[in-house]
Amino acid sequence: LLAACLLGLFPAAVPANAPADERRDHERARQAVDAGEVLPLRAVLDLVERSHPGQVIDVELERERGQGGDREYWVYKLKILRAGGALLKLRVNARNGEILGDRERA
Repeated sequence: LLAACLLGLFPAAVPANAPADERRDHERARQAVDAGEVLPLRAVLDLVERSHPGQVIDVELERERGQGGDREYWVYKLKILRAGGALLKLRVNARNGEILGDRERA
């Protein structure tokens, strides 16, 4: 999924021989971007880089359930390697770029 996100969620990013679940996940993510439910990865990275500088080393786009389990929403999960070697994990609302949570390890 990282490769798909970095390539702008284009269908060609998932090889034809990829497992069916991976192709399905990629297609759902691409449809969410196309439908405006999810910001493109580049837009999220631009927002995050302003307040959390470092090198992005991993990206996941997942569906999560809200509290009470009544609605689902998309979340980008980012791992950022900070200057000095600390690892920062961010959860970002994929619709608007809001930081939902962060955790840093030295």
